[in-house]
Amino acid sequence: MADEVTIEEDARSQTTVTEAEGKRKRAIRAFPALSYEESLIIANGIWQYASGQKIRRITLFDQIGKAPESGPSRTLVTSSAKYGITLGGYQADYIELTPDGSVATNPEEELSRRAEANFKLAIGSNTYLSGLYNQFKNMKVPANSVLADSLKEQGLEEEECKKGVELFIINAKFIGLIKVLAGSERIITIEQVIEDINSATPQVVEKAILPAIIPTIESNYGNSLPAETVNAQHDKWEKMCFYITPIGEEGSEQRKHSDLFLSSIVEPALNEFDLSVVRADNISAPGMITSQIIEHIINAKLVIADLSYHNPNVFYELSLRHTFNLPTIHLIRKCDNIPFDLNNFRTITIDTSSIYTLVPQLDTYKTSIARQVRQLLENPEALDNPISAYMAKAKITINTIHK
Repeated sequence: MADEVTIEEDARSQTTVTEAEGKRKRAIRAFPALSYEESLIIANGIWQYASGQKIRRITLFDQIGKAPESGPSRTLVTSSAKYGITLGGYQADYIELTPDGSVATNPEEELSRRAEANFKLAIGSNTYLSGLYNQFKNMKVPANSVLADSLKEQGLEEEECKKGVELFIINAKFIGLIKVLAGSERIITIEQVIEDINSATPQVVEKAILPAIIPTIESNYGNSLPAETVNAQHDKWEKMCFYITPIGEEGSEQRKHSDLFLSSIVEPALNEFDLSVVRADNISAPGMITSQIIEHIINAKLVIADLSYHNPNVFYELSLRHTFNLPTIHLIRKCDNIPFDLNNFRTITIDTSSIYTLVPQLDTYKTSIARQVRQLLENPEALDNPISAYMAKAKITINTIHK
């Protein structure tokens, strides 16, 4: 006999304790599954297709090109509601904006009111996030370990603390609470954000990225190989991140860019996940380089694709990864526009306009990557791409015929 006890939700955090056959299982949901920015796609869709009024859930998802009953769509609806942006669950007939959600996302609303509403939803809606803000506002952004210690003191387990720290930094950055001042990132107050807006601070970016199903696939290593060899190959791929990037010639601007991102952002962000990073020019095995690249694209546990410079080889390789619907993270320089076909999917933007803008934000960029990696490894439904989104909506199945 199993007894399930639900502990009262505390500022949108939920703890469920289950006892079954003498075993005790505990699941804590202290934070929304998605970042605030990612959760805004529903609100933006309501404004775009229903002028801010309530809309049928199925109609909304059809308009934004997503499958309404998919796991990612359900996650999106749940996260949007958990932040207090919208009302209506993933089984509701209609979805509508809350008063704060309406103010925060109304493109015609006064910017200072939007900033205040965004703060209330992105940070104030969660006890732990607002606690970090109140403790560290007007200070230099502390090390992640310091922020995690603060959450531990509030009773969170270590893994939840990591998620909370990442979510706080990403949400605070998005709504303008983290700003580079005097060469370092600082957590400013919402009052300061509003003052900055009144002196021509740019409007909060109106975009969000919808997650979708990213199932794993079985790699075909060849049934004739010995079991030990197959297992060794599998272990190799399971510990690898393939870095798709514009490499360029030795000494070229693109090569220097790729080297910088690799050593200063990508590799440090993956240290805690025991993933080694491989770039195409580091593949040493003999054979056709194109075949080896394809092998890495299809088999690697994770792919990070740098869309900077709009390099055609990068997009060719990225489309192959997307076709197999495998875990992928997108990066791009701030000075490069995100291509139209990828504009509605999550991309980490990195400001390389000068060393004075890049260096102070390196920790934030590494945190953004680490959070996406964690989501993908723990929940393969966390992200999607244009191909998988179309296939989910159209209910297309690809059959592979083996001779």
